[in-house]
Amino acid sequence: MKKSILALAVISALAGQAARADTFTLRIGSGHPVGATVYVTEMSKFFVPEVVKRVKERTKHEVAFTEAYGGSVAKVNETLNAVELGLLDIGSYCMCFEQSRLFMHNFPYWVPFGPKSAVAAAKATRQVYDEFPQLSEVFEKKFNQKLIAISGYDNYNLGTTFAWESLSDLQGKKIGAAGPNLPWLQGSGAVGVSSNLPDGYNGLKSGLYSGWIMFPSAYNSFKFYEPAPNYKLVDFGSVMVNAMTVNSRTWKKLPKEVQGIVLEVAKEYEIRQAESLDQNNKEALAELGKIAKVTAVAPAARVEWAKGLKDWPNQMAQEAKRSGMPAPAILSAYLKHLKEAGVETPVPYVIQK
Repeated sequence: MKKSILALAVISALAGQAARADTFTLRIGSGHPVGATVYVTEMSKFFVPEVVKRVKERTKHEVAFTEAYGGSVAKVNETLNAVELGLLDIGSYCMCFEQSRLFMHNFPYWVPFGPKSAVAAAKATRQVYDEFPQLSEVFEKKFNQKLIAISGYDNYNLGTTFAWESLSDLQGKKIGAAGPNLPWLQGSGAVGVSSNLPDGYNGLKSGLYSGWIMFPSAYNSFKFYEPAPNYKLVDFGSVMVNAMTVNSRTWKKLPKEVQGIVLEVAKEYEIRQAESLDQNNKEALAELGKIAKVTAVAPAARVEWAKGLKDWPNQMAQEAKRSGMPAPAILSAYLKHLKEAGVETPVPYVIQK
């Protein structure tokens, strides 16, 4: 009898434990703000509410988020560390600010004059990540976090304080950009100045630089058109160079069914943010045309510029190869998937094995 009672007690305890509903409060953030940057806006407007809703609908648990964007917890170059240390449970950041640790992950930047479409860029980049799992594994092995989504920016162009038509007009001009795309200026005659988006407006206004390589949605949101009213459609391309990651300790605490929902929503977020980028690009250019001078670069000037960069993708692949990553294979795969999507660069980029 005692054994029966004991068995029933154990079964009852286990059943109660299995049925227990937990609430998980997660701090999510980014160095960039909502509104001005699409990838953060979609985090707040789509990823967060969808995870909350689906977890509540499909599990016995609940998830709540404390949102911390615009650098309120970590700046753009601090978010990887913040997730690693657990200051943020989930963070999203541009890997362009982590070149010393995530150099290889900036490979989309190494294809200047690439895909105009963010959707095409997102699909090609995702294919590469799926084919080369070491790109994702490095986050867990080295930085105590799990990669759950990639995102990025729409088609980059060049805004300046001065009007220009030929590459000779750019000679000696200082142009600001966020690190990895500074080499895009090679062959143009301009001088690159490394900076970041939140500092761009003051840099242009103060004369620290006379131009900025930027996509139109952020060019509008950060009001770069005020100090730099000339916006040239160069079509450098869209790049997927942002990571959304979750702290490894936090991830292990989440029930399997909650983890599954997070990954499900993250996958949808990748495409949603790309679609939003393309739509915002179109709308931002239309709006920019009302308040600034928007012109297209001459086709011959674009080809001339690309010729000055034709060896650079291979140079970057060979440099990254020394870090132990199969960089030439990764970049070649990216170029292959872009070509399959109908993307043609002004000049061919040859990557040596």
